[in-house]
Amino acid sequence: MGDVFTLLANGLAQSFEPLNLFMIVVGCLAGLFIGAMPGLGSVNGVAILLPVTFLVPPTAAIIFLAALYYGAMYGGAISSITLGIPGASTAVATVFDGRPMAQAGKADQALTAAAVASFIGGTISVVLFTFFAPPLAIFALKFGPQEEFALMVLAFATFIGLGGDDIPKTIFMILLGLVMASVGFDIITGQPRLVFFDMVELQRGIGFLVLAIGIYGIGEMLWTLETTKGKVEIHAVKTTWSRFKSNMGKVKEYLPTTSLGSVIGFFVGTLPAAGATPASLMSYGLAKTFSKDPDSFGKGNVSGVAAPEAANNAASTGSMLPMITLGIPGSPTTAILLGGMIIWGLRPGPLLFTEKPDFVWGLIGSMYVANFVTVILNLALIPVFVRVLAMPFTMLTPIIFVLCFVGVFSTTDRMFDVWLMMVLGAGGYLLRKLNYPVAPAVLAIVLGPLAERSLRQSLISSRGDVMTFFERPISLACMLIALALIIYPVYLGFRRKRARASYGDEG
Repeated sequence: MGDVFTLLANGLAQSFEPLNLFMIVVGCLAGLFIGAMPGLGSVNGVAILLPVTFLVPPTAAIIFLAALYYGAMYGGAISSITLGIPGASTAVATVFDGRPMAQAGKADQALTAAAVASFIGGTISVVLFTFFAPPLAIFALKFGPQEEFALMVLAFATFIGLGGDDIPKTIFMILLGLVMASVGFDIITGQPRLVFFDMVELQRGIGFLVLAIGIYGIGEMLWTLETTKGKVEIHAVKTTWSRFKSNMGKVKEYLPTTSLGSVIGFFVGTLPAAGATPASLMSYGLAKTFSKDPDSFGKGNVSGVAAPEAANNAASTGSMLPMITLGIPGSPTTAILLGGMIIWGLRPGPLLFTEKPDFVWGLIGSMYVANFVTVILNLALIPVFVRVLAMPFTMLTPIIFVLCFVGVFSTTDRMFDVWLMMVLGAGGYLLRKLNYPVAPAVLAIVLGPLAERSLRQSLISSRGDVMTFFERPISLACMLIALALIIYPVYLGFRRKRARASYGDEG
């Protein structure tokens, strides 16, 4: 244990070297704005700025990219709260309560909660990373396709809580999302499937960003324009020192949710190919399921902002663990970081801790520093972010539409995806009119490909035996927890109906 503290102290000292500290501040600031831009996100940010890092030593380079990754995770909440458009898949769950809070004049509270929860999530995960890296890496290796599929089932089970009392509509929307995730080529046979009207462009599948921006950018905006007749009243927000102190004083309200989200996020982040998106969705679902007031979720509950933000920041740290200890990227962003490390002549794996301790502990130390720097930057810039909401809605609407078009086209470079985004936006608007929850469909298209791959790998290896998911301890535990999460809201709904019926009889 003493060795760990000594190595950590050396790593922190390395982080405060002028060049490394400068790279942390620049990386966090750049990441904050990259994460806030719809269509960008940490993957694109790290990929675009990777060549710049060849001008500095490897340790400073990885510290810069890790800080960029951290900043982008914080930044994703900004556009989710202020514009209602998730900057990346990791920030989808933040929209559910962040946007209603902004419309109710609580944008500063939502942004403060996102920053503080991100800081708590990042801190808990870095501490866990410091002390439990080797054993957790070995445990993550025990996750085969069966365990991965069981984890995806667990994630889908948490979605049931997102649908409120209307569980059948939620299940329908999850299935609709899974169907859309299946468009393109079959991953085993290579045959095209669900390619409607033989449209060649659909063979590449429906991208998550196209669907998310279509439904949340276009669909929600059309819904808002119709329900408010174009006169949207977004209450003015005054970012005063007293309001800031009041918002900081409310941290204890969502501290338990944030802590739970942090642990879930770190654990899910350590699993190869899982990443921050499933972590944030599971955290949101569990926060709603076990809340004393689940009906307030989706209408502006601060815990609905804190839980996913804590989870996605914890997962971003967690995903670094398998990359460094095993050489297996835990997310798309860490896959790019892994490529950078190999280019710099570093070989990720168990020997990295003994062969390059300065590099590893310098990186771990930089995570602590980057966490402090990012939360300070985020809290300091809240008045700037809130200014976006001060614009008249007649100006904000066309800006949001343009951001949607530019975000999709700049990411995919295909006009077909822009048209598809508009069609999906119209579909999302109609589903809102029919009172169907759109969130489960968006979340299902993210996790669908991961679930399908692990399901089919499991069934191929077990020669079609479904019991393979119940014969392994970890997958069995995940399946049983998923079953409990599905039954729990059904049981609560049944109890509420019985209570209303008995109340009516007494009346």
